[in-house]
Amino acid sequence: MQLSVIILNYNVRYFLEQSVLSVQEALSNIDGEIIVVDNNSSDDSCQMMKTRFPNIKLIENTENFGFPKGNNIAVAQAKGDYICILNPDTVVAEDTFEKILAFTEKHTDIGIAGCKLIDGTGNFLPESKRGIPTPFVAITKIFGFYKLFPKTTLFNRYYAQHLSENETGKVDILVGAFMIMKRELYLEIGGFDEDCFMYSDDIDLSYRVLQKGKSNYYFHKTTVIHYKGESTIKDGLYMKRFREAMQFFYKKHFQMSIVFDFFMKLGAFFFALVKKNQSKLKELQINEYVLISEDENLKNKLEIQLHKKLHWQSKIEVNNLFSHSIPNKKQTEILFDNTSLSFKQIISVLEANKNQGFTFKIIPKNTLFMIGSNNSNDKGTVFKID
Repeated sequence: MQLSVIILNYNVRYFLEQSVLSVQEALSNIDGEIIVVDNNSSDDSCQMMKTRFPNIKLIENTENFGFPKGNNIAVAQAKGDYICILNPDTVVAEDTFEKILAFTEKHTDIGIAGCKLIDGTGNFLPESKRGIPTPFVAITKIFGFYKLFPKTTLFNRYYAQHLSENETGKVDILVGAFMIMKRELYLEIGGFDEDCFMYSDDIDLSYRVLQKGKSNYYFHKTTVIHYKGESTIKDGLYMKRFREAMQFFYKKHFQMSIVFDFFMKLGAFFFALVKKNQSKLKELQINEYVLISEDENLKNKLEIQLHKKLHWQSKIEVNNLFSHSIPNKKQTEILFDNTSLSFKQIISVLEANKNQGFTFKIIPKNTLFMIGSNNSNDKGTVFKID
């Protein structure tokens, strides 16, 4: 078997369903498997998997073991030569795995491969590629020097700004939302360190791969949606675990001093506090809806439920979203019917129309809901279709 895709879920049932649908499409030409691990969710994630995807392997943990242990449990049962660690709040394109596996096969020195990640509005997520967060590099991140001096090597290492988002190349650290590597290498280095509950586990894994003499690569020729804000609610527990995660990585890999430890605790606290505040976003009032679908019945159903007339288009052009004019100063939401459009088409439209004042929702194939996120710090929205 070529590839095992491992999705660790915790209480994101609708995002999980969409992610699994996208992965199924992306594995259609690959000898692969999907393994979903549930960390004792309190929603109906497991029941959904059993009903909707009865042939997909589901591991039901009896408690929330955290990100590292949950993934390690799945990898121990995986059969693929390669594994993909994938967040449940992601959407992959139909050719994502074909492209990135072809890339990895050409590089014998490869450790982990990551790809271009965007949020639910089409904006690039800079954590797609990062440098080793040494104490100095971490300080440049916490105090925002990487924004002030993006071209200066001394300050631009945290987000590996030596590469643009549209360049492929070697980077030090990749994000755990999407990682592809040889299963043999993962097992050789011991997988994710279970002493870390979450947050710095991907940094630690990437760093240990480098210590093995391998190279990690950022691959820009395929794009994956990572809603991101859905993975973790930014509350007091988030801040506590974030601080603990940073302390874990530095104590494991760097010599600590009392002074530096103080600044890292202070910096991690304020960084987590900022993230918490960013998650408190004002709810947008949608004035206009545009449905991209070939299904007129869906259009009629949504018009009744949304209490608004929809602009309806049966086809799209990636670089010209509208054939008609939408009035200025109106918040417009684009609804994509995945029955009529591939995930790859949807991802392309998001990228081409980012920062144009639109929000986006996807109606996954054969479902009765639409789903999306208006900001990388937004928890995400699910709208059920009656």
